[in-house]
Amino acid sequence: MDPRFKIAHREALIGIVLVVINFAMWYGFAYGLGQGDPTDYTYVFGFPAWFFYSCIAGTIFMVALIWMVMKFFFTEVSLEVEDDDECTGK
Repeated sequence: MDPRFKIAHREALIGIVLVVINFAMWYGFAYGLGQGDPTDYTYVFGFPAWFFYSCIAGTIFMVALIWMVMKFFFTEVSLEVEDDDECTGK
């Protein structure tokens, strides 16, 4: 088995974990802080707190987290076929 598949599977799992973190964070802030009467909401920079933390701050956090994951955990892999005999069938 090509070792690139092992790297690709590991990076795919990391991607799935990042999606789950993003959804859990968004859901927690949106539905945790967004409960109750809208007249009782607190505001951050003119946005309801649930919206600010789930959509604006959450996006900034996820961009930083993805950058760190890409820098420290992902590996650059060549997509070129290393063995020419595989392509030509020789």
